[in-house]
Amino acid sequence: MGQTLGCVMVTQSTVAIRESFGKFDGVLDPGCHLMPWCIGKSIAGYLTLRLQQLDVRCETKTKDNVFVTVVASIQYRALAEKASDAFYKLTNTKQQIQSYVFDVIRASIPKLLLDDAFEQKNEIAKAVEEELEKAMSMYGYEIVQTLIVDIEPDAHVKRAMNEINAAARQRLAANEKAEAEKIIQIKRAEGDAESKYLAGLGIARQRQAIVDGLRDSVLAFSEGVPGTSARDVMDMVLVTQYFDTMKEIGAQSKSSSVFIPHGPGAVKDVAAQIRDGLLQAQHGGASSTAPSLL
Repeated sequence: MGQTLGCVMVTQSTVAIRESFGKFDGVLDPGCHLMPWCIGKSIAGYLTLRLQQLDVRCETKTKDNVFVTVVASIQYRALAEKASDAFYKLTNTKQQIQSYVFDVIRASIPKLLLDDAFEQKNEIAKAVEEELEKAMSMYGYEIVQTLIVDIEPDAHVKRAMNEINAAARQRLAANEKAEAEKIIQIKRAEGDAESKYLAGLGIARQRQAIVDGLRDSVLAFSEGVPGTSARDVMDMVLVTQYFDTMKEIGAQSKSSSVFIPHGPGAVKDVAAQIRDGLLQAQHGGASSTAPSLL
């Protein structure tokens, strides 16, 4: 309807290409323009000035012969001052950009190892951007940004890389676990040694206390009961300890019964046996009778 009445409206962020009898006649900015079609004026087409994005997937291989798919994202736009070049010089802008991206990526990636390709993504993107900027500027386009958004190795290679990484982490975990177990065993051994040392000190002090107690008991009884020899007192103490020991055995042992001598002469027999054992120990060269019995 607008061209029928001789008027045309161009929307924002868009320019129109005007022709006169099929020849380029100018660029129309956004707004309303008079278009006298009766004298050969017409609109050849419209060109957007908005930022556009093109994602390019390029398959190539690295220096170590690993096939990868590189995904590049190209952000570009047409220049208003070169709208005629952008409209007339290129038939398919996206295909042209894609060709340049393929050329740069397939020239750059084969020079790098797989690990280096991941580390040098920014350098690859910069090389693509420089090549595109140089090539597309003559066609009226500006390359705003170029990004290498992904590098996808072959599925088998990716699986192998994950397995290598997992194995390395498992090896590290095993080393850490072994080191922890080593520390636990060392600490346990140190604790056991310290415990045995303290137990030995306790037993030694206990025996010393028993010897001191027996000595004090013998001296006190000898002084309190005139005419009693130290041997008589010692025999009585030993017999008392003997029966205390039998009592503890009966209380703590899993056996249901313990057989001991009984009768009026049992105590005398036990005392005689203990005394005979002490005499034999003295003749055999024993230095102390009480500690040997204990």
